[in-house]
Amino acid sequence: MTTARHATEQDPRWAAVLARDPRADGQFVYGVKTTGIYCRPSSLARLPKPQNVVFFDTEEQALAAGYRPSKRAAADQTLVASQHATLVAAACRQIESADTVPSLGELAHNARMSPFHFHRVFKAVTGLTPKGYATAQRSRRVRERLEVAGSVTDALYDAGFNSNSRFYESADQMLGMTPGTYRAAGQNTDIRFAVGQCSLGAIVVAQSERGVCAILLGDDPGVLVRDLQDKFRQANLIGADPDFEQLIAKVVGFIEAPALGLDLPLDVRGTAFQERVWRALREIPVGSTASYAEIARRIGAPKAFRAVAQACGANNLAVAIPCHRVVRSDGDLSGYRWGVERKRQLLARESQP
Repeated sequence: MTTARHATEQDPRWAAVLARDPRADGQFVYGVKTTGIYCRPSSLARLPKPQNVVFFDTEEQALAAGYRPSKRAAADQTLVASQHATLVAAACRQIESADTVPSLGELAHNARMSPFHFHRVFKAVTGLTPKGYATAQRSRRVRERLEVAGSVTDALYDAGFNSNSRFYESADQMLGMTPGTYRAAGQNTDIRFAVGQCSLGAIVVAQSERGVCAILLGDDPGVLVRDLQDKFRQANLIGADPDFEQLIAKVVGFIEAPALGLDLPLDVRGTAFQERVWRALREIPVGSTASYAEIARRIGAPKAFRAVAQACGANNLAVAIPCHRVVRSDGDLSGYRWGVERKRQLLARESQP
């Protein structure tokens, strides 16, 4: 982790501050110990003495150290955020429309930023690196092309892969199954499921050969089964046998007594960003909560708290991926895919010794 550094008259950063150099904006900020504020290098504020200055690589580091933005910096933040959003949106369109993935250097050049600064800005806005975003777009393109292409080979070239080997190395991760199975709408995939009841209402648990792929909660078991059918519309849904009943009993037992823990193999399929969020959720201990903003910071995307909320809403594995432990910054329970009252009950049980 990068630490703050005190200024010296020989430090090139100090030279940038003296020159009020706008080209240095985005590369670092400086905090003034006597006032407790931080500024960008181009700030027109009165210059402090170098012994009272400490440098930070990012504004987030300055805030974490207890410094507050200068009035001008605070006023500029909205404008800068808007400019960054516009530049990143243009980069996203460039990635989406390109036949081959643009290099980081090309994207940064078009945004008139250094590759390092552009990479950091892109990740802060989208929650993904440029490469991660390109991978997610390629995954989407593969899915679309497999549904309409004449063959798997046609689909892989349409999606931007230039060799069969590269495609098949990535296909299982992108699709969650072989390309042929996906193109057949998952019709060769066996998914076992069972319907049960717990104190929170009806529950459906489903498992593929990879692991548990759905845990659904609701009031009407029939609605939950239809939701499962919609999600895996071409799979072979198989009613549970006695061995599978033990799995649903394990899930119900965890709902009733969270301290028991739940250690199940999971079949998690989502975008790269969603999977980062879901991994962070599984690291929240029983009896604890975290805000959407805290999760965004933990995954290295501090401005992506709204996307974190969307990833929570896309979670198909209730309790196994504990999105119920994520609350608003003010402590409010906010929304929950399975109902706010269920969220309240789950948190209440987990807080009991």
